[in-house]
Amino acid sequence: MTTSKTISPKVYPISLKFHTDLIFVGYFNLRGWKEVANKIDSFTGVDDNKCRLLVGMHKHPEEFLREYFSSEGSNEIDNQKANNLRKDLAKKFREQLTIGVPSEEDELGLRKLSTQIKQSKVVVKLFLKHTLHAKLYLTFRNDKINPVIGFVGSSNLTLAGLAKQGELNVDVLEQDAAIKLSKWFEDRWNDRWCIDISKELAEIIDTSWASEQPYLPYHIYLKIAYHLSREARSGLSEFQIPKVFKNELLEFQQKAVLIAAHHLNKRDGVIIGDVVGLGKTITACALAKIFEDDFYLETLIICPKNITEMWEKYVHKYQLRAKVMSISVAQTELQKLRRYRIIIIDESHNLRNREGKRYRAIKEYIGLNASKVILLSATPYNKSYSDLSNQLRLFIDDDADLGQSPENFIREIGGKVEFVAKYQYSERTLLAFEKSDYSDDWRELMRLYLVRRTRSFIKENYSIDDPVKNVSTYCLVMVVVLIFRIVSLKK
Repeated sequence: MTTSKTISPKVYPISLKFHTDLIFVGYFNLRGWKEVANKIDSFTGVDDNKCRLLVGMHKHPEEFLREYFSSEGSNEIDNQKANNLRKDLAKKFREQLTIGVPSEEDELGLRKLSTQIKQSKVVVKLFLKHTLHAKLYLTFRNDKINPVIGFVGSSNLTLAGLAKQGELNVDVLEQDAAIKLSKWFEDRWNDRWCIDISKELAEIIDTSWASEQPYLPYHIYLKIAYHLSREARSGLSEFQIPKVFKNELLEFQQKAVLIAAHHLNKRDGVIIGDVVGLGKTITACALAKIFEDDFYLETLIICPKNITEMWEKYVHKYQLRAKVMSISVAQTELQKLRRYRIIIIDESHNLRNREGKRYRAIKEYIGLNASKVILLSATPYNKSYSDLSNQLRLFIDDDADLGQSPENFIREIGGKVEFVAKYQYSERTLLAFEKSDYSDDWRELMRLYLVRRTRSFIKENYSIDDPVKNVSTYCLVMVVVLIFRIVSLKK
């Protein structure tokens, strides 16, 4: 082959492949591909006329550090580890597409990547032998002066690496150095533990929201319902109703207990906000019984003085390992009390003022004993959203990561960067939600902590009309609930 003046006449270990690109990056964000996608369209996909992308950083830095200092096992790669890493990376790529709000630009960029993979214009491999954090871009072209151009530096194939922030990169025009970089790339591309994941990536895109295949509205509805009901489904499968309550609870009450058990176990607190008459008390008793049986925890019940006798009867009837305390003496008595890991607070809307002495005494006890909290209130929200946040503050710290942020409020003030710059704390905290007056923000947050059903909900979902007797089982359910409450209070 004829070399240019800048290339030494010696024979190089690899041949130049014109009209091709080689890319080696530590991290690859699928949506970052749109920044380079149009440059790849000119390739034919035949022979070496394509773009080869090699991904080397398949672990987070923290995970790599733990493995480095771990004395257990070996870091040597084998077929099983390679297969596990391949599955793990596919999962991470799939999760990438669940972050953020999809845009039309993202959709078109992802579709183009899938098409280019199928046309063999792009081949993506994962280097598994060991972790590599290199960033190398090489392009080959018909040019007498610089047939090979390399770029090395800090730009990953991500939106941040290519467009969103300043990166330091150096172009390599000296041909001897550029070809040595090519050799370095080829050695890793042809390594035994370099695995082609092109088909997996195309499948991930084709089964995501970026797919070119239109979905029926009904299928989209089912998908939404599936994800929105994830918390409820987890509770229904995770816990079981105690035997003593199986014949005591109606179907809608059993569902409430199991969903509340999931919230309580996962987030250390739950608000049972069913409207008056639907059985919040017996629901809370069954919930406490689950954690007594499964985790050997004892319960402290804090309630208004006028219903302490009712609670004592429930404790005796269902053999709860529990103590009943009037909220009027909580301020002085809690500091003398031993540790209870489950706290039931009836009429919790009375604790809306976090500056009150009772509030602070109860919050301090919960914090010192790491207690899980069950709040009961038919009116958890009265005048402002601070009513909700103050009740949640009983078991949630100000800086706790809720896994949820007030998206509408954040969008209003200009985005997450603006929010953090203005308020100097994470957008995924209770403090952040207290800045928002958007009902949708609070609705999304309370979905994680609140179990609330209304009479209309029970009627629509648990009643069956009897055409012969012309009566709804909802009416019978309400009668049974009322009779049960009267009998319980008289016993």
